[in-house]
Amino acid sequence: MFEYSNRLQYPVKIKNPNPAYAKIIVSQLGGPDGELAASTRYLSQRFSMPYSRIIGILTDVGVEELSHVEMISAILYQLTRNLSVEEIKKSGFDTYFVDHTTGIYPQAASGVPFRAEYIGVKGDVFADLNEDLAADAAMIMHTQNMHIYSS
Repeated sequence: MFEYSNRLQYPVKIKNPNPAYAKIIVSQLGGPDGELAASTRYLSQRFSMPYSRIIGILTDVGVEELSHVEMISAILYQLTRNLSVEEIKKSGFDTYFVDHTTGIYPQAASGVPFRAEYIGVKGDVFADLNEDLAADAAMIMHTQNMHIYSS
């Protein structure tokens, strides 16, 4: 059973909307190595895990990743709220906006919607844990690349 606290783990308070940043950060939500894939992967893998201690860890990590989904969604919303038509067009955010306006829709920065194939679940302890390590390493690399890109 999950318990929900009606507050973000870390408060998100973005003063200035920036649709160009939103176009990049959306991959952290619904991209191949995003938080939605991570939370779903961990919470799915736990069912075939034969070790109770690891089941607990996968559950804890999966729930933690859900809190990241919530924070990334708050970031995206705040980066895209109250945009003018000119800002939307100038930033290239119009391709997203035409389908979703400022709704939070899980997709990659390329515009590809979230796909279940991003979730690696094999039912084998070693394959699943290896998938988790690889996905987390990929997420770290993407985060570093986002930092370089936004500098």
